[in-house]
Amino acid sequence: MPKRILVVLLLVPLLVLGWSRPAMAAKVWHVVAPGETLRSIARTYGVSVTDLVRWNQITAAYPVQVDATLRLTPPARPLPDWATRVEPVTPGMVNWNARQGCPVAPAHLRRVWVRYIDLQGNAHNGSVIVRRDVVTRVQRIFRTLYHWRFRIMAMAPMSVNMPGWKDMGIVTAGYRCRPVAGTRIWSQHAYGTALDINPLQNPMLPAPSSVYANRSRHLIGMIHAGGAARAFTWNGYFWGGNWRSAKDYMHFSLTNK
Repeated sequence: MPKRILVVLLLVPLLVLGWSRPAMAAKVWHVVAPGETLRSIARTYGVSVTDLVRWNQITAAYPVQVDATLRLTPPARPLPDWATRVEPVTPGMVNWNARQGCPVAPAHLRRVWVRYIDLQGNAHNGSVIVRRDVVTRVQRIFRTLYHWRFRIMAMAPMSVNMPGWKDMGIVTAGYRCRPVAGTRIWSQHAYGTALDINPLQNPMLPAPSSVYANRSRHLIGMIHAGGAARAFTWNGYFWGGNWRSAKDYMHFSLTNK
């Protein structure tokens, strides 16, 4: 195998899994852990606080938070301002079938477009579908995550944001008309009031085979109680990572179910 191709194949898993400090990525980004400050991070990597602030466009309104991913080198281009918009949902958008008896009709749903930062630090416009009465709080959540520099692996439309990717299980999403697995009880996603964030990095446990099962680690896209989870809990959402039984670290809902 040519040496150049081998190097690329070795790097791809690191980018997809989002390790915080692999040898090849340590000079590119850093995931903020509890107790760290801009000053301590700058000292660790031999850069200045001023550079960290400029490269990551950090403002006083949104200081550095746990779970943020900070650039350690100048970006190719600055991040654009955060943006959002809302549009009605058509039956075709959600594969609506009246015979399923879904608890929320498309007329009561909205598609919320938000700007997000992917694992490689690029800005995209992605969307989630939610019930219309939670639109404002969902916009607040994603605005906070964007300014905190929390990274999201992928959002719809996948054909634009991650073309060629086939595994939809990694997508940050909201509404889906389905029951809770193994039951006839409607999932909170069927009501349009639940969100799953970075399912790969925040699995339902026990998931012993996942590199993300060890929740003491701080890797790109992982959610912790003292970090990104607060953007949701401050807006009235409950986090599956706080459940006493099987924990669901990707899951946020208004009913704690």
